[in-house]
Amino acid sequence: MSDELTRMARDVIDSNRYLVLGTAEDDGRPRVSPVYYSHVGYREFYWVSSPEAQHSRNVEARSEVSFVIFNSTLLPTQGNQAVYVDATAEQVPEADLVEHCARAFAVVGPGTRAFAPEELSGDGDLRLYRATATRHQVHVRGREHPSGVDARVTAQV
Repeated sequence: MSDELTRMARDVIDSNRYLVLGTAEDDGRPRVSPVYYSHVGYREFYWVSSPEAQHSRNVEARSEVSFVIFNSTLLPTQGNQAVYVDATAEQVPEADLVEHCARAFAVVGPGTRAFAPEELSGDGDLRLYRATATRHQVHVRGREHPSGVDARVTAQV
């Protein structure tokens, strides 16, 4: 099952474009935000955002995040393909932007574009963020899990 979970996780990550980022507010309340992402090696996830956005301020204050990537087009009878990721997030430091922009924008999908480092620094309104995964889990339907209940199962992605 391990190889199957890895394949499923990679398929979900490769075939979707938005992740739902979970951060924590100052008072501990959760905050979720959809962000368009790219990834490198299923471990580094990048997005561009305003440092003034609440989720960006939350990342600045508390780097531990979680997110989910899932196929929202499936009908309930088709199952739920989802990857849950625990990660540590940060705004990419200005000194590292050349390297990370090359990584984050190595592949640019339809309707998107690569950002240049100078657009994500200085007086620019946007910054590059990176989350480094510490754990991947996949959604396994109850009929496919030994317990008979839907579960999250850790996958080596």
